[in-house]
Amino acid sequence: MGDVLSAAEAGGLGAARSQMALSLGWHIIVACLGVGMPAITVFAEWRGHRTGDVHYRLLARRWAKAMGVLFAVGAVSGTILSFEMGLLWPGMMGTYGQVIGLPFSLEGIAFFIEAIFLGIYLYAWDRLPPRQHMLTALPILVAGVASAFFVVAANAWMQQPVGFQMRGGRVVAVDPWEAMFNPATPPQTVHMILAAFMVAGFLMASVYAVAMLRGRRDRYHRLGFLVPFTIAALVTPVQIGVGDWAAHFVADNQPVKLAAMEGVFDTARGVPLHVGGIAVDGEMRYGLEIPRGLSLLAHFDPDAQVAGLNEVPTRDRPPVNITHWAFQIMVGCGFALLALSAWLGLVWRRRKRLPGTRWFLRAAALSGPAAVLALESGWVVTEVGRQPWIVYRVMRTSEAVNPASGVVWGFVVVSVVYLVLTVATVYVLRRLARDQPVPIAPQERDVAEFKVV
Repeated sequence: MGDVLSAAEAGGLGAARSQMALSLGWHIIVACLGVGMPAITVFAEWRGHRTGDVHYRLLARRWAKAMGVLFAVGAVSGTILSFEMGLLWPGMMGTYGQVIGLPFSLEGIAFFIEAIFLGIYLYAWDRLPPRQHMLTALPILVAGVASAFFVVAANAWMQQPVGFQMRGGRVVAVDPWEAMFNPATPPQTVHMILAAFMVAGFLMASVYAVAMLRGRRDRYHRLGFLVPFTIAALVTPVQIGVGDWAAHFVADNQPVKLAAMEGVFDTARGVPLHVGGIAVDGEMRYGLEIPRGLSLLAHFDPDAQVAGLNEVPTRDRPPVNITHWAFQIMVGCGFALLALSAWLGLVWRRRKRLPGTRWFLRAAALSGPAAVLALESGWVVTEVGRQPWIVYRVMRTSEAVNPASGVVWGFVVVSVVYLVLTVATVYVLRRLARDQPVPIAPQERDVAEFKVV
């Protein structure tokens, strides 16, 4: 009987994890577009008014409509996530809700501010002077970044739980501000916000790269590619530096996660850096080793000691191969995007135009999916690498999960909901993309005289 109950609990835990992974993985893409896309859109609108170029303003109108669609579906997926936190993980929320409730409450306020001003921005386009209309977008930009900050700060607390004390099994002496501004908050929030601008920029640019591959080389499509791609390209090297900061934080504060990321089983000095490889029987095989590389990168000392997974019991270790390969994919995609950005930068500096080869456009068309893949892989490292703890070294994931037997059916229902959301979102965005945005002779009439549909 005990074995049956254990199996049922394991099935419920697996379903809860899968449902949360699906919800977070889906929502995070839309959330990134909600953070980065408004800034790119307002920049295009500003350039249109500053230069008088009709194409910038056409792009801004088109992107603003897409923003409205994505905000709507993001509101749905975000609402699902808010319910899932309590339904799937009552053990954590019931015990620590008072500790991490503040950032969730502030995120709700930011969400409503964003919704109000997004409505004003969309429907007041031709009803306000250009300067005033662009000013209505500033709260959208601030609220979008603030929402990302507050949500990621709550996750950062799960990595470095502070701001409370435990007495007799109860949470006391709660300091919600200390909890929100925990040691993991600075690197994790900055890393996520920059990732949002990269995902938004590269995804938007990839759409126009595909169109250019199909022969649409007019100014509208060139600007539609260059504006978001340039913004994402400028963010990329900064993001790699911030990623190094975040990795050093992990090395100092979550050594077991670092060991899983790099496949280190035995504590040693002068530990090599593994590129590729698979963990088999307690060691990394089939990968490239860079001598002393991990010790140097993690602690700025080629002879520094790096803790191995054998420092903790087997039951306290995260899945090694998943964490290791997620980290490898994230880093690989990041440096590939950096190389692509450098390619454009070098050609533009010399010739003031896009690279002439179609290989650049092919690579640019893949930059959006690559940025999304890096984003998702990074979150796999963050979440899977923390296991088996839902609150690091305080509460195990198995202690927080809902013990109800119907969790598996919840996962099925939510999967169907996200399938419908995906199909509907793609359909609406494709309809927007297929509409003709440019008049036959744009030099003969101003953009204000025709409506982008």
